[in-house]
Formats: sequence, structure tokens, C-alpha cells
Amino acid sequence: DADEVRCLDNEALYDICFRTLKLTTPTYGDLNHLVCAAMSGITTCLRFPGQLNSDLRKLAVNLIPFPRLHFFMIGFAPLTSRGSQQYRALTVPELTQQQFDAKNMMCAADPRHGRYLTAACMFRGRMSTKEVDEQMLNVQNKNSSYFVEWIPNNIKASVCDIPPKGLKMSTTF
Repeated sequence: DADEVRCLDNEALYDICFRTLKLTTPTYGDLNHLVCAAMSGITTCLRFPGQLNSDLRKLAVNLIPFPRLHFFMIGFAPLTSRGSQQYRALTVPELTQQQFDAKNMMCAADPRHGRYLTAACMFRGRMSTKEVDEQMLNVQNKNSSYFVEWIPNNIKASVCDIPPKGLKMSTTF
């Protein structure tokens, strides 16, 4: 009996390796790198302090409208392969656009064919919290048809100043 379940599958991870990272023969190490990046983002609140940091209990309370609806799809941006460095710093709008892209989802389900009940975005790195809030509002306004209307303000964002190793900033969805 779990409070939260994060859905990942090999099909989606292999698609990310082939299509986004352009790896011809991805290894389990490559797949694990993607999973580690996502799980690192999700558990940021347990490892680092932050003013706008959330914790897993608060996430569960805010994201689960009914106890049986506790399965989450995971997305991560920017997607990078093992050992590669990010050459260009991304902006908060670019990260936001990438995190809601179906190609960045680590579960082989296209969110455009359904509707979001809730969403949580964990940003890491030095960025303006005002800009993060503006982007979350933009996402909700521009993509309102992808969110159920009976849960108002259903996107939660948190910010941690400490970026992941090798990146200037990232976001986990």
C-alpha cells in the first residue's frame, strides 16, 4: 500500500535515449542516468533546504485528490546523456516548455491524450521565483484544456537554489 507511485518504463526511457539524446545503443547505465536525474529532482526537498522547497508529504496532500489516484508520470528537463555537459544555459520558459513536452516524459503515455488532475514542478538552480510563478500561471492559462477545471490552481512549483551536478538549472515534473 503506497501513498505515491512514480511511473517509469523502459520503452519511454529508450525513446528518450534514441530520439532526444541520439544514443545508438543505450545501456542500462544510460537508462539509470535518466532515472537518477528524475529521482534526484523529486527528492531534492529531502536533501536541501529552500524557502520554496516542498516536502513529499505536502506533495501528496496537494497532488492526490482521491487516495486511489496516486500514480504520477515523471518528466525531466533538460535531458542530457551521461558525461555530457550543458553548453547553453536554459531559461525558465525553455525549461517549462520542455518539462511539459511528451518527449520528456519517462512513462510511455502521451499526456496530450488525457487531462492532468494536478502537477508539481521542482525547479533547481539559480532563477527568479517570480519568473517560475509566471511560467506556471502561463502554462495553466495557455493549456487549460489539459487540466481538469474542478481542481483550481492545480500546478504546484518549488524552487531549490542548488542545481544538479553538471547543469546550471533543471526541472522535474
